[in-house]
Amino acid sequence: MATRIRLKRMGAKKAPFYRLVVADSRSPRDGRFIEEIGFYDPTKDPAVINVKEERALYWLNTGAQPSETVKALLNKAGVTNKSK
Repeated sequence: MATRIRLKRMGAKKAPFYRLVVADSRSPRDGRFIEEIGFYDPTKDPAVINVKEERALYWLNTGAQPSETVKALLNKAGVTNKSK
């Protein structure tokens, strides 16, 4: 099973926030997921990024591929510096 770390959109219209989830690559954007590993709120100033580092590192080391946006968020949170 190919897993991806990606964003799941939540919130009201024009007021989004996102959850970082680990999901099967074939599932839809807001569909089934395996585990929630954090959240991202771009509406706050500055934007809030909260990541469960231990679980994110576990999934990265297991072979989960982050999306481009999630890769940038993990860099900002300092998680990718700690992986292998």
